[in-house]
Amino acid sequence: MAPLFIFLLATFLVPIGAMMWRAFSDAEVAPVFPRTLAALAQWDGQALPDESAFAALAGDIRAARTAGTLAGAATRLNYDASGYRSLLFATARRLPPEGAGDLKTAILATSPGWGERENWAALKRAGGPVTDLYLLGALDLRRDADGAIVGTHPDQAVFRTVLLRTLWIAGIVTLVCLLVGYPAAYLLARLPDRLANPLLILILVPFWTSLLVRTAAWVVLLQREGVINSLLVRSGLVDAPVPMIFNRFAVYVAMTHILLPFMILPLYSVMRSIPAAHLRAAASLGAPPATVFRRVFLPQTAAGVAAGSLLVFIQAIGYYVTPALVGGAEDQMISYFIAFYASRTINWGMAAALSILLVAATAALLLVYRRLAGGGIPRLG
Repeated sequence: MAPLFIFLLATFLVPIGAMMWRAFSDAEVAPVFPRTLAALAQWDGQALPDESAFAALAGDIRAARTAGTLAGAATRLNYDASGYRSLLFATARRLPPEGAGDLKTAILATSPGWGERENWAALKRAGGPVTDLYLLGALDLRRDADGAIVGTHPDQAVFRTVLLRTLWIAGIVTLVCLLVGYPAAYLLARLPDRLANPLLILILVPFWTSLLVRTAAWVVLLQREGVINSLLVRSGLVDAPVPMIFNRFAVYVAMTHILLPFMILPLYSVMRSIPAAHLRAAASLGAPPATVFRRVFLPQTAAGVAAGSLLVFIQAIGYYVTPALVGGAEDQMISYFIAFYASRTINWGMAAALSILLVAATAALLLVYRRLAGGGIPRLG
């Protein structure tokens, strides 16, 4: 087991752990503002800091500007308080010369933002080495000037909505896959092998095609001048093309098509293992076909339903490419925002916090499944 464990540790656990740690790490500001943070260590936050804190701030800003390290700290502080980056660079340009007498009055006159307790509190909170800024932000929360946890501004509170949207879309896709996949798996299980095997191969064919290609194919089919709209218009069923792309409907259709095999295969595996003698025995005792299905067959497929639903749901909540290509602005899931913070704004802390939120939702689902299944683990065969 040791080689496999070491391989998993080096290629999976350590990289994932390093990524998750960024949600708590806070090491950008302390090396840039050491004297200011030391001066703020005993600050109670009830009023503006004293003259020594302003003098330390001026010295740290001068040193950081000379060393070229001000930008990184300014970016980090801007995550906590909007406008902080502009405040720091404006202060750096307007600092009074060294040796000036009343630095507090001079800094407040040229940069009034330092007259707000919120900016000093944000600087003190950024002293590290750990922070709850990103995790609170992922829950649409923040800390105010007194350190209390409060809700973010309504215009910035988006992540709870995105998380609920992600769970809702994943749940709908899972339900549709179950409603479509159960009859398909039942038909396959009842067919002889000479017919069932070729149909199984057709179900597996999508796995040999790129996810991006399969998603792009739906763009071709569902677009305004696409195949489906052209058929509907020519047949006279509609007078004008129906909007079927870049909306929630397209997300449901594309994700269901891609994830449907993950529902069919566990169901088929479980259904094939159900002895036919059970069904014949129920029928011989006078049970009609509907009762045989409901009382005998359906309960024995519960493990396949649970395994398939779990597979589909867990994959669905992490989808990024499909909603990004066929969905609209109101259809993006949480993975889109993880990619946005990781690749566009380079805010690794926020990307890691949203990833933890997604992992927590998945872990909660697994715990619920284990509770409902009596501590068992889903089997696929």
